[in-house]
Amino acid sequence: MLGTVAASGPASLAEIVAGTGLARPTAHRLAVALERHGLLGRDREGRFRLGGRLVGLGARAAATLGLTDVAAPVLTALVAESGESAQIFVRDGDNRVCVATQERPSGLRDTVPLGAVLPLDRGSGGKVLLAWAADAERFPGVDPAELRAVRERGWAESVAERESGVASVSAPVRAGDGTVLASIGASGPLERLGRRPGRSLGAVVMAAADELARRMGAAG
Repeated sequence: MLGTVAASGPASLAEIVAGTGLARPTAHRLAVALERHGLLGRDREGRFRLGGRLVGLGARAAATLGLTDVAAPVLTALVAESGESAQIFVRDGDNRVCVATQERPSGLRDTVPLGAVLPLDRGSGGKVLLAWAADAERFPGVDPAELRAVRERGWAESVAERESGVASVSAPVRAGDGTVLASIGASGPLERLGRRPGRSLGAVVMAAADELARRMGAAG
């Protein structure tokens, strides 16, 4: 349906039905649902057009594609140096999405699955994405003082926040203008990382974040 509207420009419901082959009630239900999520909008004549949210999603997708293109060697190095699993997250609304991941070769498999959608207010990856966000105050479960500490030291840690028995440390991946595009982190069993995992992994994940940003810049 989005493809039909993108190809034809603003389209009436009848034109969407003709372009997609969907039954009219189905086309109407889907169009209204897409409109509710900002993926479609309406012009003055009531025709459906592409929604404003697609602009932000497109920009995020472009950044994410550039990031994941160069992520594999950085994740491999992070796993080798930390001995733990590694993940990269980007923000999507009030959640974060795992866009790249690599498990350590043996032991407990605690890596977040590729494509997993997790909350922003739990886990070190979410804290990193919120620490530099303009709307962090909307998340009552996050301590502003903790986010200030994340900004000051450059990394976030979590202990059994999202999953019992798992600790993690994450750092921000920045664009050339300083914008935080993603978080990269390492996670492993609490019994091995301890209750202050940042002491052993903070510098490691910051170095990985810097290297990923460097590779993104080199790749254009």
